[in-house]
Amino acid sequence: MHFICTTCGIQYDATEQPPAHCPVCEDERQYVNPGGQAWTTLEQVAARHRNIIELVAPNLYAIYTTPSFAIGQRAYLLVTPGGNILWDCITNLDASTIDIIGRMGGIKAIALSHPHYYSTIVEWSHAFNNAPVYVHAADARWLGRKDPVIKLWEGATHSLWDGICLVLLGGHFPGGAVLHWPAAGNGKGALLVGDVIQVCPDQKTVSFMYSYPNYIPLPKKEILYIRDAVQALHYDAVYGAFGRVISTGGQQAVTFSLERYLRIFE
Repeated sequence: MHFICTTCGIQYDATEQPPAHCPVCEDERQYVNPGGQAWTTLEQVAARHRNIIELVAPNLYAIYTTPSFAIGQRAYLLVTPGGNILWDCITNLDASTIDIIGRMGGIKAIALSHPHYYSTIVEWSHAFNNAPVYVHAADARWLGRKDPVIKLWEGATHSLWDGICLVLLGGHFPGGAVLHWPAAGNGKGALLVGDVIQVCPDQKTVSFMYSYPNYIPLPKKEILYIRDAVQALHYDAVYGAFGRVISTGGQQAVTFSLERYLRIFE
C-alpha cells in the first residue's frame, strides 16, 4: 500500500505497514505533527475531501482541496497550445477531478517547485497517460515514491514548450524552481512560484524563507542567487501556492522585495 503522510501529504513507496518516519516532515524545514506521525491512503483522502478547479486567469486554473488537507497548497493547470501543464500538485485525486481535467485536454507534463508539494505526483501522472513529472535533480533525495515517470532535470533552466521554462532559484530547497510563462496575460508574462517565492498577505510584496513553519530565514548568498536568476525574466503576474496573487506589477514587487530583504544585511 502507498501510505500518505497526513502532515505533508506526500505519498511513499508501497509497504505492508505504514513507514516509521516521514523524512520530509523530520527535516527542519517542515515539522512532525505534535500529536505524532500519522498516515492515510489516497482512498481515505478522496472519501473525505473534494477538489475545486477554479479559473483564476485566462487559461489558468487553480486546483485545491476542501476541506484543506496537509499543507493546503494549490496546484495550477496551465492550458497552452502545446499541451496542458500541471504546476505543483495536491494530494487528493478522485474520479471527478480526472474527468474534468480530461475534458479540458488532460495533462501533458507535471512540474514541481520543491519537495513539499511532491504529494501524489505519481498517481496524477498515471491518471493522465504517464505524463512526465519534472523534478530538479538537486531534490531527488526527497522523492517519497519512485517511478519511471519522474524526469530529473539539471542546471539553471529547463524548457518545456511555447516558451515556458522552469528556472532554478534554490533557496527554500537546493532544487527550488519557479515556472516562467511568457505568454500569460496577453504576453505580459507570469511566474508561478509555489512558495519558493512567497506572495505576502498584502499581495503587493513577496518574501523568501528557508523554513516557513519554523521561521528560518535565508542567508544573503541565497537571496543574491534568487535575484540574479529572476532579473532576466519578464513577467507581470505572480501566482503563489496559497491563493495569493500579484495580478499586475509582479516584477517590480519581486525586485522591491529582494532589495528590502537585502537591506537587512547592511
